[in-house]
Amino acid sequence: MKKPLPEGMAEKLVQAYDLMLERSRESMDKADKGLHDAVETAMERATELGELTREEAELISIYVMRDLEDAAEFIGNSGNELRDWLRFDLEVVEDALLRLFSQMVDHTRVALDELQRRANAVGEWHTGEITGIGTLQCKGCGELLHFHQTGHIPPCPKCHGTKFRRLSSEEG
Repeated sequence: MKKPLPEGMAEKLVQAYDLMLERSRESMDKADKGLHDAVETAMERATELGELTREEAELISIYVMRDLEDAAEFIGNSGNELRDWLRFDLEVVEDALLRLFSQMVDHTRVALDELQRRANAVGEWHTGEITGIGTLQCKGCGELLHFHQTGHIPPCPKCHGTKFRRLSSEEG
């Protein structure tokens, strides 16, 4: 089980997730970079500007890549839409964040062949990590956690479990 983050750190990392997502999109648009290179550039920028330590930036980049790859794989394999991956009504998601996440998922789908080998691994999300919008299911008791915005993954409110998986609309 991961240690709880110091006060204020969770919010800092949540904001960093959104900023890294935005910078990655900008990097892909301006420099015609691939997804991994764009996230790497955004990670480097965050450390250069002193917004995050190297360790924090690497951690957030892993979270961003994980969520984008999972959404792109779901959409590519199922033919469904982002709303199906999220498992909740898109009207409750902030417009700017949804637009940004959708654009990045579109970019990610283009790079899906490159990501396919990694996407085959079973994804696991943990308490203490940061995740983007979507629904996670506790691996211990099945409780659903809905993220309508980027957030810090808490322990399961039902069983206090710390391991989760992304749940798509095709499941349950």
